[in-house]
Amino acid sequence: MNHNRRKFNPRTSLILPFAGIIIVLLLGITVIAAIVTGILIMNGVLKIGSVQINIGSFILTFLIVNAIIGIVLAAVISNIVFSPINKIMAALNRLASGDYSARLYFSGPVGRNKTIKEMTDSFNTMAQELEQTEMLRSDFINNFSHEFKTPIVSIAGFAQLLRRGNLTPEEQTEYLEVIEKESLRLAHMATNVLDLTRIENQNILTDRQKFNVSEQLRTCMLMLEGKWTAKHIEPVLPEEEHFLVGNEELIRHVWNNLFENAIKFSPDYGVVEAGITEMPDEITITVSNYGDPIPEASMDRIFSKFYQADESHASEGNGIGLAIVKKIVDLHDGSIKVACHDGKTSFAVTLPKG
Repeated sequence: MNHNRRKFNPRTSLILPFAGIIIVLLLGITVIAAIVTGILIMNGVLKIGSVQINIGSFILTFLIVNAIIGIVLAAVISNIVFSPINKIMAALNRLASGDYSARLYFSGPVGRNKTIKEMTDSFNTMAQELEQTEMLRSDFINNFSHEFKTPIVSIAGFAQLLRRGNLTPEEQTEYLEVIEKESLRLAHMATNVLDLTRIENQNILTDRQKFNVSEQLRTCMLMLEGKWTAKHIEPVLPEEEHFLVGNEELIRHVWNNLFENAIKFSPDYGVVEAGITEMPDEITITVSNYGDPIPEASMDRIFSKFYQADESHASEGNGIGLAIVKKIVDLHDGSIKVACHDGKTSFAVTLPKG
């Protein structure tokens, strides 16, 4: 980020044109007034006692006085007019320099102005979102670095033990399993980051085709069999067949992430279920699990990049799965909602059928 960029100062950029306009107007009025006054004096209509008036000196003095008044008036008015603009530009410059704590507040009549109030609210909302994103990004880098380093250290350590030899077959098998598990964990983290980068840079939906979404749900759950059988979870999937038009590969990411989350946050011997509701123009797929609900304070942030509502499960994820889901759903002109009721957490994905 460039912190040495030139900062825009509206006072120096606008004060001279504004002052010039004021002065020109005052000079115009002065000239007209002086001419009219001179004509009146010359024709004897206007007399000032018995004092002989030099019209040239009078006009010159009149011009100088009014010019001084114009400059002072321009400075005072510009200070009043440009004070809010200066404040806004100062806050924008702070934001551009990476200070996301910048906020705008106006009091008095300026603060009650509808346009100023809307602009202030929009700026503060933007700054708050940037600040939260920056905090999440920093936390993600720290967590990801730690999570990335941990399996590498484990792999290196167990590889050294295997290289030394003198191990029983059982120990060799155990160490190889650890190496395999940690390698898969690294691959999963790298794949998620690459997927997010690829999907974020995609603005046009391609490779649209009609496919069986019911069969896709069953296939995704089958691919995660090792995870739900380890926790003795019962999967409940739709038996009827439903179809929609979209990018089949991208949609598969949605169910994989939602099923993984549902399994991760389900207790042992729990239930993970998927249901489908079809309407004439759209279809809604709901993935649900039972367990601890999502905290109310996290509801609006769970689709943000790097955010993890439950830090106790941080080692099992990296906070970008739901961000990927949200981006894919948006690409399909759909919507996703989350609800927690009576110990049941449900993610409802609504997609157009064609």
